[in-house]
Amino acid sequence: MGLMAGPAALVAATPRVRAKDIVSPSTTPFLEPLPIMPVLPERALTDPAFKLKPRAQPNRDINPATGLPYEGRGEAHQFRGRNPPQFFYAQRFGAVPPVSIHPQLQKQRNFWGSNLGGADLSVDPPMTPMPTIVSRYQAGANTAILVRRFNDLPAGIPSGGFGKNQMSTHFHNFHSAPDSDGGPCDPRLGGLAEDPYTQGRFFFPGQYYDYYYNMKRAGFLNADTPDGDVRETLGTCWYHDHREAHTAENVYKGIAGFHLIFNEHDTGDERTGFRLPSFPAFDIPVLVTDLLIDPNTEQAVFDVLDDDGHIGDKYVVNGKIQPYCEVFQRRYRFRVLNIGPSRFHQLFLTNPDNPRQSIPFWQISSDGNLLPKPLQVTSVRLSCAERADLIFDFRKLTAPGGPAAGATRLWLENRLLQDNGRGPEDELLSAGRAANALIEFRIGAVVADDSVDPATITSFAPITLPPLQTPRITRTFEWGRGNGGWVVNDRPMSCDEIRFTMKRGAMERWIYRTGGGWSHPIHHHFVEGRIIKRNGRAIPPTSPEFGRKDVVWLGEGDEVEYWVKATDYLGVYPIHCHNVVHEDKGMMMLFAVDTVGDDNTKP
Repeated sequence: MGLMAGPAALVAATPRVRAKDIVSPSTTPFLEPLPIMPVLPERALTDPAFKLKPRAQPNRDINPATGLPYEGRGEAHQFRGRNPPQFFYAQRFGAVPPVSIHPQLQKQRNFWGSNLGGADLSVDPPMTPMPTIVSRYQAGANTAILVRRFNDLPAGIPSGGFGKNQMSTHFHNFHSAPDSDGGPCDPRLGGLAEDPYTQGRFFFPGQYYDYYYNMKRAGFLNADTPDGDVRETLGTCWYHDHREAHTAENVYKGIAGFHLIFNEHDTGDERTGFRLPSFPAFDIPVLVTDLLIDPNTEQAVFDVLDDDGHIGDKYVVNGKIQPYCEVFQRRYRFRVLNIGPSRFHQLFLTNPDNPRQSIPFWQISSDGNLLPKPLQVTSVRLSCAERADLIFDFRKLTAPGGPAAGATRLWLENRLLQDNGRGPEDELLSAGRAANALIEFRIGAVVADDSVDPATITSFAPITLPPLQTPRITRTFEWGRGNGGWVVNDRPMSCDEIRFTMKRGAMERWIYRTGGGWSHPIHHHFVEGRIIKRNGRAIPPTSPEFGRKDVVWLGEGDEVEYWVKATDYLGVYPIHCHNVVHEDKGMMMLFAVDTVGDDNTKP
């Protein structure tokens, strides 16, 4: 009878592990080196991945092998004719072969990821974190890219009992049209998005999806800035699954990776431009999450019934629990990304052999954007999906008279107390506790360093802040609880409804509020802007929030004033909480961009 009931009944009958009842097995920190994700290779159009040639219109012809349309895309690529793609990449998403995250645990069998583009997953297996994608802005040149993504995820009940094998790949923070933004659903279709013959944003096993990125900064439709406004330059971005109602599960299973963008000034070569540490040797992406491990199976588990948020007790960095990283005595750039799903961080450099030391470092970016100039800090706060590019000068820090003189190891340590999905407490944990360390840096010999001392950089011009305009409208957003889940302005997410419409090219003033003891990282697709005030106080130039942002840390009882402007593309995008458990349970809304806009002050 159970077999006849079908997969849905089998899933419902599977015993659910409640996160609140689990304590992960103990593990010894710093046993394995920090992995560095490989760069996704460029492929020629003669590659078998492109046997069906890319085109602006989606390929909705039926694949006789699957009975489904070849491509999951439902819309044409906007403005593709202005900058046809010049560089081509392929990825195949699938189950990650059993992989070790720590030598004292069983290999993990529940992870999903993507490979380097090869058709044979046994030869080129999927990995998580996923490969790093590298692209470039280049004034006066066409550097547009196309990434063909194949959904080869397993059919049937997902491993571990969580995850959805229908995908939508979001390029987080990039200036994309809706066809390639990777949103959660298409309001033209609503529930019909579940049908592969009338699908919206996400694509099904056996299909591919062509994502087109023109590699132009925002403002490229302006005749005066055909390459876009240099002040809108992005750098540290990432890509992840965004399947409506299942984002948290799929990202937790491993569908996340970095996408880095270099340009004429932040070149990736420390001998040119801003002379920041060279990629990849001294410019290292660091993807941080926290997992919960079932002590009986030693597998990562996820509680699909919990709508508060998922908090793990094992820090996993680039796919390893608390790895070590061997570094030279020189400057490094670490691009730190907190993928959540629900934990906030406040990161410190700590000398475990002298935890009382206060060790400064440099923050040069907030989310995907360079700050106006480097800021010297002693800690950095990251809510879910926030990024920060940090410069650690291991030579200066450990030199005689330095703040960590003589240190042979340092820890990157999260000292922010958080024990549930409501958000962090107003309390910092004591320094030097191994359980709070993400990475142990093991400091080696002095080597040559051609990068610039951040203390000497007075400006990252011409990458500066775009001017603010008089807002056309003020809109208010209350982020809270209601209707048995999470809501925005007392209403949950609906894939059938566009809640408000921005006018292309016009500045808007958004007011965010929350209460009830909850914290929310609010993320805006397509539009990014400036936090102008927090709780009535203007953001000073000495704050890391004094820059362009795509995620707003909304703390308990906060009111944040945020100014945004939409340019170039038209269409529908989401705004949502990036505690992705909250997003999946209703804390999201859809908005549109058109040439007129509306006057809805409380969408």
